[in-house]
Amino acid sequence: MFAVTAARIDAENPLSGLETGERPDPQTPAGWTTVTVKAAALNHHDVWSLRGVGLPADRLPMILGCDAAGIDADGNEVVVHAVLADPDAGGGDETLDPRRSLLSERYDGTFAEQVAVPKRNLLPKPAALTFEEAACLPTAYLTAYRMLFDKAGVQPGATVLVQGAGGGVATALVLLGRAAGYRMWVTSRSDAKRDAAVKLGADQAFPTGARLPERVDVVMETVGQATWGHSLRSLRPGGRIVISGATSGEVPPAELNRVFFTQLSIVGSTMGTRDQLGRLLRFCEQTGTRPLIDRVLPLASAAEGFAAMIDGTQTGKIVFTP
Repeated sequence: MFAVTAARIDAENPLSGLETGERPDPQTPAGWTTVTVKAAALNHHDVWSLRGVGLPADRLPMILGCDAAGIDADGNEVVVHAVLADPDAGGGDETLDPRRSLLSERYDGTFAEQVAVPKRNLLPKPAALTFEEAACLPTAYLTAYRMLFDKAGVQPGATVLVQGAGGGVATALVLLGRAAGYRMWVTSRSDAKRDAAVKLGADQAFPTGARLPERVDVVMETVGQATWGHSLRSLRPGGRIVISGATSGEVPPAELNRVFFTQLSIVGSTMGTRDQLGRLLRFCEQTGTRPLIDRVLPLASAAEGFAAMIDGTQTGKIVFTP
């Protein structure tokens, strides 16, 4: 089968390790099944894998890709949950299993004509969503769903600040939060990305680090070091930061005096459960919310999509179709 593979690790030039071509068809252990991929979406996780983050060289070659929608062995239209884990080991939450992984970390991923997954990782695709739309949901949009509706601890009408407009999770937060009735504010260094966020539904957009008109209830943080101080200063007393990434660095000054004096909460969030993905699918079906898609490319042109993500020139998800 045709697939897109991480063949080498190169932190400085990740595209040099990307290869396309024929790979063996997937094997299905007991309890697993095969999905014929109709659409698969690109994430920053795939670029980090080519840099060697979470994917050591001794696991290569590895088919990349976490997200997919397709047809299962029984002919059903399905969406793939990317988290491979044991819910029992996580106390009922597979994202808390210490041995959890994502597709393309220990097992071949979705950038192929077929992918093998545990049967429990499949959910029915709503008829209202195209394969391309459904394929965008299992990573960035599921991460945003969990941050907003599980970890944030606030009700619709609250003010939510999203750092780093234009990123995959940030875009998902704006779309989902707006549909659910939150007041969504965003920051970005880019005028174009701020304008794009407002067109998507953000109520206001501010330059990175700008003083806000008022303090917010929750900050959604994926940037990390570059925006951490601003996130702390932007919160009302008793407010909360939900963090699911640290793309600009992981060791900012903690400002512990501010944290305890104003009684702030800092909550980590990673991906989401299979049940949460099911609710996200229904949320999109019921509200009419759809993921923003930048472009759809044939899988053979995957390098073009990777290059756009590395350069930061895309707005929305990049989707591959085998």
